[in-house]
Amino acid sequence: MMEIKGRQFAGYRRENGRVGIRNHVIVLPVDDISNAAAEAVANNIKGTLALPHPYGRLQFGEDLELHFRTLIGTGCNPNVAAVIVIGIEPGWTQRVVDGIRATGKPVAGFWIEQNGDHNTICAASRKAREFSQYASELQREMCDISELWVSTKCGESDTTSGLGANPSVGNLFDRLYENGNTLLFGETSELTGGEHLVAARCANADVRQKFQFMFDRYSAMIDRWKTSDLSESQPTKGNIEGGLTTIEEKALGNIQKIGKKCRVDGVLDKAETPTGPGLWFMDSSSAAAEMVTLCAAGGFVAHFFPTGQGNVIGNPILPVIKVCANPRTVRTMSEHIDVDVSALLRREMNLDGAGDALLESLLRTANGRLTAAEALGHREFVLTRIFESA
Repeated sequence: MMEIKGRQFAGYRRENGRVGIRNHVIVLPVDDISNAAAEAVANNIKGTLALPHPYGRLQFGEDLELHFRTLIGTGCNPNVAAVIVIGIEPGWTQRVVDGIRATGKPVAGFWIEQNGDHNTICAASRKAREFSQYASELQREMCDISELWVSTKCGESDTTSGLGANPSVGNLFDRLYENGNTLLFGETSELTGGEHLVAARCANADVRQKFQFMFDRYSAMIDRWKTSDLSESQPTKGNIEGGLTTIEEKALGNIQKIGKKCRVDGVLDKAETPTGPGLWFMDSSSAAAEMVTLCAAGGFVAHFFPTGQGNVIGNPILPVIKVCANPRTVRTMSEHIDVDVSALLRREMNLDGAGDALLESLLRTANGRLTAAEALGHREFVLTRIFESA
């Protein structure tokens, strides 16, 4: 088994002390009608990346707060070097700018009302060019592996997920946990039937109470809106084809990702940021792109994504490392798989060996190697909504 303690990677030290493994300059629209301007700026200035999305108008209450948390958290992520924020009006735009500015990184805001697209795009492009050149001079420095914040979520799970890919992540998470890393898991609805196992792993009564509140809140929402059952949603058609017949079976495989030694040290609402090391649970959708976006907004810089039937999810700023134990998927979707652990099923590899393979992939990704999703251009950025618009 490979030693973790003392391992290093070359990362970008940000102004607030956090370490990133990518160096993006992003153009972040506050609302859907600012997407075109944001994409025009990114088209003008090489080295920048627009993050279009369909929301941001007439949201209210907790839904609006989640919207701001997600946008601000995305801009604050250590994988981001600098941010251009574009909105339709100045108030909400400035709120996002101020939230990101608290990290100390370069950020500037522009709005379209009383300026128009042409003037806004021109002014934002000038500043984006400055930021792109600024980021291009930043140098990586050696950092301890304990500074890596690592999240996980699985997708298109099948029987090989619970038997191979998910326990492989659990093996590495156990080691990272003992090393003092900050770790995250979630997928609230996909713990159904196994939630008592997670509750038993909570560090203390307060954490357990918070976890149970989050789980019960999500369950109540599903009960309120479902018709007669969750067929074709939980489990999905892909899950069922892969041999998972109930949500309970899916949950027991899902929980394998947090290993055997990790305690649940804290509980977060959607897009919140941990306050210390350990394993954190984030209340989140089980939809792949939504949860990975929330992980990025929470400040995580690398993500393990075990898949059975094959899921192609990526993210604009958070490298997604695909892990698979299904030999058919490894053969038919090889371009999407970063770590093949199908040898586990042939008894040609043990879990420590699989954990070593994931550790090697994590370090290579942290040092700059593109994941399969990055190389293929998968940049799914999907915001979570709670309410309808006002």
